[in-house]
Amino acid sequence: MKLYCLSAHPNKPCIILQFKEVTIMLDCGLWAASVTNFLPMPLVPSQRLNSLNSWVPRDCSDPQLDGELKECGGRIFVDSSPEFGVPANNVIDYSQIDVILISNYSSMLALPFITENTGFQGVVYATEPTLQIGRLFLEELVQTVERSPKAASAKHWKAMQHLLLPPLKDAPFVKSWRHLFDAKNVAASLSKVQMVGYSEVLDVFGALTVTPVSSGYCIGSSNWIISSQFEKVVYVSASSVINPHSTKIDLTPLKNADLMILSDLTQTPLNDPDSSMNGFINAVAETLGRNGNVLLPCYPSGVVYDLFECLSDQLAQRGMANANLFFISPVADSSLAYSNILAEWLSGEKQNKVYTPEEPFPHAQLVQHNRLKHFKNLWASGFNEQYRQPCVVFCGHPSLRFGDSVHFMEMWGSSPLNTVVFTEPDFSYVDALAPFQPLAMNVKYWPIDMSLSAQRASKLIRDARPKNVAVAAIHLEPPVAAPHRIDFVIEADCPILPLRRGEVVTVPVTRQKEQLKICPSLAKTIRPTSVRPGVNLATVTSSLLVRDNKFTVNVVEDVPQKPIVIEKPLASGSKRRRGAPTAVQTVELMPPSIKQRKPSAYTWGTLDIDDLLARMSSEGILVAKPEPDSNGNCVIHLPKEDTLIQVEPNSTHIFCPDEALRSKLRTILMRCLNKF
Repeated sequence: MKLYCLSAHPNKPCIILQFKEVTIMLDCGLWAASVTNFLPMPLVPSQRLNSLNSWVPRDCSDPQLDGELKECGGRIFVDSSPEFGVPANNVIDYSQIDVILISNYSSMLALPFITENTGFQGVVYATEPTLQIGRLFLEELVQTVERSPKAASAKHWKAMQHLLLPPLKDAPFVKSWRHLFDAKNVAASLSKVQMVGYSEVLDVFGALTVTPVSSGYCIGSSNWIISSQFEKVVYVSASSVINPHSTKIDLTPLKNADLMILSDLTQTPLNDPDSSMNGFINAVAETLGRNGNVLLPCYPSGVVYDLFECLSDQLAQRGMANANLFFISPVADSSLAYSNILAEWLSGEKQNKVYTPEEPFPHAQLVQHNRLKHFKNLWASGFNEQYRQPCVVFCGHPSLRFGDSVHFMEMWGSSPLNTVVFTEPDFSYVDALAPFQPLAMNVKYWPIDMSLSAQRASKLIRDARPKNVAVAAIHLEPPVAAPHRIDFVIEADCPILPLRRGEVVTVPVTRQKEQLKICPSLAKTIRPTSVRPGVNLATVTSSLLVRDNKFTVNVVEDVPQKPIVIEKPLASGSKRRRGAPTAVQTVELMPPSIKQRKPSAYTWGTLDIDDLLARMSSEGILVAKPEPDSNGNCVIHLPKEDTLIQVEPNSTHIFCPDEALRSKLRTILMRCLNKF
């Protein structure tokens, strides 16, 4: 069993598992933090960004580099369409992948890079919410990038990375960064996804079965159980025990695995989700209280539902129920509508509301009462008529490099009355704000990450008792921001295998057994013989049929064998006419039938040297005293017959020039062994 790590970021996992000649990809996360090294893509031309000075490394005279890099706020940015960090494609051939298992909608954003134009012919499995909400993520990503195209594409700066300034100089794996796919590739990749339900057992070529179980992280999120007849692997991706909306995490199937693969643990170990939520609400309330505007860069689904619910309740309690809330996204309509029809994937409390009947999420009521207004974009019909300040705007993208959030940063960034609040942990708010400096508006960082912490992950390992654990190497040492916090390190009572991008890990799990099916007619003929208490043996002469990795033992009919015909020239003394063809003689060899080839009995047990010597003496064979050889084996010498018998723990060798004597010794030896 082998593991290949294709991702550089532990929270954007992409892992290959090879076992029983099956290649399985576990998630295909897209690392989007790379886009913070690029200039923002505003909806309207920005004079400030267009007037930035070009930057060229010192002692570099390459004219192709001119215009690719711009200096802004003391940092260097690439002036081009953004590029994303994709899984490594030089470690394994994507066309050899048999199955892709998707854990949640945030871990499938690199799917078009895997399945399109790579020769991929496998199948992708995901739950219905994962597929549908993942589709929203991908569609929003493509539309927001394509509606603000860059005139040129920078590509020569990568060869000069060592001459650049930090943080661009230290950016990882820049040569593997790629421009985003298009809508056509998105549709083609999603067409390969097959929807599955929790606890549904899926057969993989008869060799393995895969089963999704709830991870509790978000709507439809899954952990995966990968099993053979005798081995078990559990893949624990983004999981949570505190999310109140999704189905609770299912812990029972995770127990007693040969290997547990852990990924997508919390990115913010120093921030508690509840404290961050309170900080977010206070920041919004304080800003609205001074007639300022609040910008929430967010994704179109996921945590944004929690923000809607908690913020609306708290503002109502503080007398701000009439605050203007706007949700702007190309997929806003679909996101709000779809979240309310997924009752079977929600917690018991949310499901009960459906049967009342009542919408499971409160944002449906907010929309009905016109407290939450949603639009596809800023120029959508009705936006100008309903836009009022002060307001709270939820829009993308959290990186502040494309989407409507760029426009609001340009419009509100110069006023200290306004606030931008970061709740998504995927991006450094310092890097996101860098091209907008100097900035007068307030900045708040309250990341909300409900994934397992190191402490909870360690407890999960103790409770599940796996034989081996594989986890990203970064989780095996304290975070850089808190080097003294050893409680942020994964602990386990079993071997821990660190995962790093581009490395191959051999897992100490080997195939020792295989299950076979015996046909009934053959089973009737089996007559076991007891060789020792609790152990019965029987011989079987049969054919082995292997189909779809299933093994079947069938009866073999005693079919007469055709003779083997051997033709050879006549002896050289034979007479033949001049020019005639060479005369041959035909020899027919009839091979023994199956029944004839089957031995009459099988021997077993350990050879008793004293018994052997006694039987040889009774047959008139005098022997010398047995002596050990250089390897510790017993050697019996018959000097008169010039014969040597070497007895090893599992075999016996007879060296004798007399064929009759050798046959006699073999018969004596066989009498000393047990038979069945």
